[in-house]
Amino acid sequence: MELRDTDAEAEFRHGLREWLDKTLPELPATPDPGDWPGRRAYDTGWQRRLYDAGYAGVHWPADAGGRGASPAEYLIYLEETERAGAPYVGANFVGLLHAGPTVAAEGTAEQRRRWLPPILSGAEVWCQGFSESGAGSDLAALRTRAVRDGDDYVVSGSKIWTSHAEVADWCELLVRTGPTEPRHRGISWLVMPMDAPGVTVRPLRTLAGTNEFAELFLDEVRIPVANRVGAENDGWRVTMVTLSFERGTAFAGEVVGCRRTLVQLARLAQANGAWADPALRRRLGALAALFGALWRLVQWNVSEARAGGVPGPGASVFKLRFSEARQELYDLAAEVLGTASLVLADGGAEGDWTAQRLQGLSYTIAAGTSQIQRSIVAQRVLGLPKERKGTGG
Repeated sequence: MELRDTDAEAEFRHGLREWLDKTLPELPATPDPGDWPGRRAYDTGWQRRLYDAGYAGVHWPADAGGRGASPAEYLIYLEETERAGAPYVGANFVGLLHAGPTVAAEGTAEQRRRWLPPILSGAEVWCQGFSESGAGSDLAALRTRAVRDGDDYVVSGSKIWTSHAEVADWCELLVRTGPTEPRHRGISWLVMPMDAPGVTVRPLRTLAGTNEFAELFLDEVRIPVANRVGAENDGWRVTMVTLSFERGTAFAGEVVGCRRTLVQLARLAQANGAWADPALRRRLGALAALFGALWRLVQWNVSEARAGGVPGPGASVFKLRFSEARQELYDLAAEVLGTASLVLADGGAEGDWTAQRLQGLSYTIAAGTSQIQRSIVAQRVLGLPKERKGTGG
């Protein structure tokens, strides 16, 4: 593997770095963490700047509105934006990182024209309506039902852990359209307008005190059949495309962030005397090597997605180990911080570290639990048979 930039890649890096250095000081102050309308405006404002500069969706295909950048250029983009401390995708991470790529891969020409440009420009925000109470890890057990009525589906049911539902315009929604079909074959992938009659949003509060999640209650919500991505009852296959993006490339920027956090943690340990402990230095070194290896796996997944349209089973390998590595990182940070790691406050170094550690508890659950990822790796990478129901030791 060639690890040095080519002349074209070096030029791309230089141009992006210059643009970031000029643009970031012009950004407005970040809003309060609980002000989701304000955060939406801030996040989509940043997205509009990227769009106007030609950096929105750098890795999306050109025919989907992106830049059509090579995998190497996309990774350079992630490295440079993280290095500069640029805003994350924020409130529209669902649209930019997995709903949009799914529509680009599976949508009709009309669906691509309707939904992809507003995602890239920041004009519209998406949320995800997949999980339900009793159908999280066992997603195929979902019960939200859609009944065909002419040119519409009439949808009733509920969803949970819907990120940024309060400020979203659209929802990527999984529904059961084939109640008599085998459960994996009776699901459809719909795009639901969040302002449709019958949609109720109820915010949820997390352990860290944040409210980015919500419950959705759907009471005979009418969704046009034209909003279905893929064929009726073929939603499980489309969902696997979505989850491949969610697990394989959506966390790519976070690996860069964790590597930067590791450097900050080492400096903190040096400042407060914890660096004198050789065991701690070994653990820091081991984590540095681990995140370096995960970055190489990101490169593999991004390259595979570019070549084949979606990431392969390496996405589950990455998701499994990254989730655990991130928890290990912030557990170690708590040891370095000592009693300061018990402080949870708005802003400030201690509050940031503590909130990140609490948030990390969800990483082995979100986007498919670690148990689910191990099953995927066992079956699709190692070629092991599926576990038969009713067996066990």
